[in-house]
Amino acid sequence: MKKWFVLACMCLTMSTVALAGNVKVSSPDGALTVTIGVDGGQAWYQVTRGREVIIDRSELGFVLKDGDLKGNFKMGKAVRNSLDELWGQPWGEDAVVLNHYNEVKVSLHEKSGSKRRLDVTFRAFDDGVAFRYEYPRQPGLQDFVIMDEVTQFALPSDAQAWSIPALTAYYEGIYTREPVSRKGNMAGPVTLEVSDSLYMAIMDANLTDYSTMNFSHEGTTLKADLVPWQNGDRVRVGDTRVSPWRAIIIGRTAADILLSRMPLNLNEPCKILDTSWVKPTKYVGIWWALQKQRWTWSQGERHGATTANTKRYIDFASRHGLGGVLVEGWNYGWDTDWTRHGDGFSFTRAYPDYDLEGLCRYAAERGVRIIAHNETGGAAQNYENQMEDAFALYESLGINTVKTGYVNSHFYNGELQHSQWGVQHFRKVIETAARHHLMIVNHEGAMPSGIQRTWPNLIATESMRGQEYNAFDRRGGNPPYHECILPFTRGLGGPMDFTPGIFEYRNDSVPGTRPQTTLAHQLAEYVVIYSPGHMAADQIENYEHQPAFKFIEDVPTDWQRTLVPHAAIGQYVTYARQQRGTDNWYIGSVTDATARDLTLSLDFLDKDKRYMAIIYEDGPEADYRTNPYPMTIRRLDVDHTTVLNLHLAPGGGTAIQLLAQ
Repeated sequence: MKKWFVLACMCLTMSTVALAGNVKVSSPDGALTVTIGVDGGQAWYQVTRGREVIIDRSELGFVLKDGDLKGNFKMGKAVRNSLDELWGQPWGEDAVVLNHYNEVKVSLHEKSGSKRRLDVTFRAFDDGVAFRYEYPRQPGLQDFVIMDEVTQFALPSDAQAWSIPALTAYYEGIYTREPVSRKGNMAGPVTLEVSDSLYMAIMDANLTDYSTMNFSHEGTTLKADLVPWQNGDRVRVGDTRVSPWRAIIIGRTAADILLSRMPLNLNEPCKILDTSWVKPTKYVGIWWALQKQRWTWSQGERHGATTANTKRYIDFASRHGLGGVLVEGWNYGWDTDWTRHGDGFSFTRAYPDYDLEGLCRYAAERGVRIIAHNETGGAAQNYENQMEDAFALYESLGINTVKTGYVNSHFYNGELQHSQWGVQHFRKVIETAARHHLMIVNHEGAMPSGIQRTWPNLIATESMRGQEYNAFDRRGGNPPYHECILPFTRGLGGPMDFTPGIFEYRNDSVPGTRPQTTLAHQLAEYVVIYSPGHMAADQIENYEHQPAFKFIEDVPTDWQRTLVPHAAIGQYVTYARQQRGTDNWYIGSVTDATARDLTLSLDFLDKDKRYMAIIYEDGPEADYRTNPYPMTIRRLDVDHTTVLNLHLAPGGGTAIQLLAQ
């Protein structure tokens, strides 16, 4: 794996003893300051931007099974540290990431009783602040159980919050905007519009061997609300002696939130020594017709995953330069109520009408890979029992990607999927897959937290309401503003397996349910919704003889640089992304139900080059409600002085390819 380092040495500047007074750490640009103190035994922190309070005094600490670890502290030693580096990603929204912060680790000592020590490390970046707890092994604090995390985020005003309810199944809810005081418990990330010049997002980063952080609140003060084990334990602390980072992204505009790479920077460097096998790709799949009930996962006359059908998809992928074919329903286990009997799934035994080995050979001869689908029905223990053998088989057959699924509200022994048990399971899958050179696309998973920096074979996660709802949701599908929210919320944690690219909206099984967007909007999603493993999600016959499919063929899934020219949460967003290793750019812009006219300067282009712009835009009569299909494709010569006028129809979009000449 290539690495880039500039000023990559850490500077351990000093150690001080803070027996009285507060401790402060500021961002490299000096704009943000975190103050840490203890009053009456209670540890707290505060975040300011200049003189503006961003996070007011907020409590720190824990309630343990064997006693509190809060309210009895005095300040101990404070150790300072700073880092300024550039590091390279094997894939990503940016090829190179700046990691620049100032840090202080504060030791908190109990004044009486067991006199245990709790360390809290704070990092201040130019685009936000983060902190995490560390629990040094010591008498009275060996292995222990956390019953509650006291952590608060005290907002100075009743900010508008974009969130979904904490208990939404698989995080597949519609994000809504309301004042914090009117929200119920919320799943993270929570994105906040505080003022015209203050946007924030609060989330987990580096979620490792810990419970997922949701949020409760009292008034305008948010509090960490950890997903429990079935017996009520929140976190069982053993070998892992640190919490996830509690990250607060801070920006002056909504676009600043999208461009923050702080969640990535808070994760550990890549643990895969050779990442040459981790390759971004696009693929088609035996999938959409299943969602629309035209085919079945189970055996029978309408079984989708047959050898003949898969060959058709392989041939199509090969003709159009797509790297993979996802096949769902190929293995034993689908013929019963698999959501109740997930332990009946086999991940190595194919149905009689599906020639797994032969199809892998057929695909390889045509430059295509089979993507194996592993639905577990939530029976995660059954999956773990078979995982090593299954992954070894896939590796031997040349399969390089596995899509996992967990359609069940609970896991093994009734544990919640976002509990510590679930988080441990998902990490076990990723690490086992890495040993077998397999990439993972995870559905119904824990909320991602930037862990793709450490394990880049996790190329995408669902953990959101994806395109599939446009096939079976009896309320009609996702609202047109949905993709105008996801990048600002769910997208902050990592790549999204949204499955864009639906071209044919007719639905016989659930009439009226379809993408609530125009066709141009569907194309723009390939740029707006980030994933290194994008799917061309429709049935392949719906792409034949469609000029718009050329954009899907051409659009890359790996980027050199990303910009956000327009951003208004829930209304519209425009991304401009430079293709990795080239001078070509791609632009995607989407809007909600309101038509938009946006002005886009191309001043980010190379000043010494001219470009051919291929623009896929809503036609004059396009409207997601009445006529979603009209599209105009036009070409023009442009350079860095060009200003484009984008017209987005209701529910519409624009997709642009800029090819350097």
